[in-house]
Amino acid sequence: MSTFVVKFMKDVLGQYGREIEVCQGTLEIDAADEDEAKERAKARFCKDQALHHWSLHADRIQVRPADFPS
Repeated sequence: MSTFVVKFMKDVLGQYGREIEVCQGTLEIDAADEDEAKERAKARFCKDQALHHWSLHADRIQVRPADFPS
C-alpha cells in the first residue's frame, strides 16, 4: 500500500475579480493506487465536512504520491 496526498481544489473570485485557486482540504490517504486514494478521500472529505457530495465544496481533486523522506 502507498500513501497519497489528496487535495480538494476550488476556483473562486479573489481580490479585484481575479480567479484564484483555493485548497478546500488536504488528506493523506493509504491506498493501492491513485484511483482508490481518490475514492477513499472523497468519502472521508464528505464525512469530515458533513457533505452529501464532495463537489459542493470543491471543483476538482488532485492526487499525488506522498513524498516522505526515508
